[in-house]
Amino acid sequence: MTRLLALILAPALAVAGLAAPALAQDGPLRIEITEGVVEPLPYAVPDFVAETGDAAQYAQQISRVIADDLTGTGLFREIPRDAHISRVSNFSSPIQFSDWKAINAQALITGAVSSDGAGKLTAKFRVWDVFAGTELGQGMQFSATADGWRRLAHKVADQVYSRITGEGGYFDSRVVFVSETGPKDERAKRLAVMDYDGANVQFLTSSNSIVIAPRFSPNGSRVLYTSYETGEPRIHVLDVGSVQSRMLPTTDGVMSFAPRFSPDGSQLLYSMTRGSNTDIYAMDINSGQTRQLTTAPSIETGASFSPDGSKIVFESDRSGSQQLYVMPVGGGEPTRISFGQGRYGTPVWSPRGDLIAFTKQNAGRFHIGVMRTDGSEERLLTASFLDEGPTWAPNGRVLMFARETQGATGSSSLYTVDVSGRNLKRVRTPDGASDPSWGPLQ
Repeated sequence: MTRLLALILAPALAVAGLAAPALAQDGPLRIEITEGVVEPLPYAVPDFVAETGDAAQYAQQISRVIADDLTGTGLFREIPRDAHISRVSNFSSPIQFSDWKAINAQALITGAVSSDGAGKLTAKFRVWDVFAGTELGQGMQFSATADGWRRLAHKVADQVYSRITGEGGYFDSRVVFVSETGPKDERAKRLAVMDYDGANVQFLTSSNSIVIAPRFSPNGSRVLYTSYETGEPRIHVLDVGSVQSRMLPTTDGVMSFAPRFSPDGSQLLYSMTRGSNTDIYAMDINSGQTRQLTTAPSIETGASFSPDGSKIVFESDRSGSQQLYVMPVGGGEPTRISFGQGRYGTPVWSPRGDLIAFTKQNAGRFHIGVMRTDGSEERLLTASFLDEGPTWAPNGRVLMFARETQGATGSSSLYTVDVSGRNLKRVRTPDGASDPSWGPLQ
């Protein structure tokens, strides 16, 4: 384990209640954790070198997006470029580590960008442990068309993040959500997809009918959502590439909603209402064959698969109030896992399999929280007038959710928060936004 890795893993281990790896006492790298506050890792990313003339416009932009990605995690702190002593003018030049030590850069990212003149960009990079004077891993390169330069930057940032933390990245991912416009009592809603940081917004549906609860497929090629196009909620599946959708064959004349894919993408969970009773069903997407999973005379909805597909978590009021339950996919008696004060809903299993995120309402406030899959170690991460609908980043470290402000002019926005409850920040979108669903790494 490198000392950089030990340094950056400390926050995650502290959240899990484990001891952080020890660092050399005489070394320059150390981390101080005070009541959960972590000192971010200082790093430098000089502007990437433009190896061809037509790559100059992209080299600086790519390095800036990499910096935004890393700094945005709250685990890294960029040393400003005007503090740099060395200037990296050639990707192959030796690193003057003493210059980077002098400004306390503990990690250094160097890179270069070239263009083949036909619209193809290539970005290559290296990651350095400054105080050890060694490279972390080996240099890599990625290629894309010129209009995909942001993806190049996100891919590089994912690799840097992974090499330093030992975790998978999440920057080269997209989020599907509901874009909202108009007054609160007459809001137009349509599906949209964007990069994880709010860039490159693309609309997937019109605003002719209300749409809610979009959910990405495991490979990011399809989106499940609920539409009121027929006057009652019905489930649709949309192909992201062609932007074509079709309604799934749930029972006519009844409400079907809250769909979510299975981990292999072959099935979906959804809720269907008959009279005053709502139960959870599973459907084979190709054949349309369905089976009923719950049978209680109560409202069961918001189901989510475990990452291995063997269990589901869902919300139910069978106990008299809205609580969370876990049960095997094959059937069996559900086990209640939430026992705190208030009501629980919108559960979603972490991609790591160790936590369940949820929305909690208690004493007039809404919270995004996490708990172990047996209901232990409940931890509330946010609090506001209305926070709801958490969704996990691909690596299971970050949650995105919707926050609505109070009053007749209130609006909904997307926010992210680290699983430790740190680094709460807004995701910038062109209009109001709700119901996010985080897709996989591309």
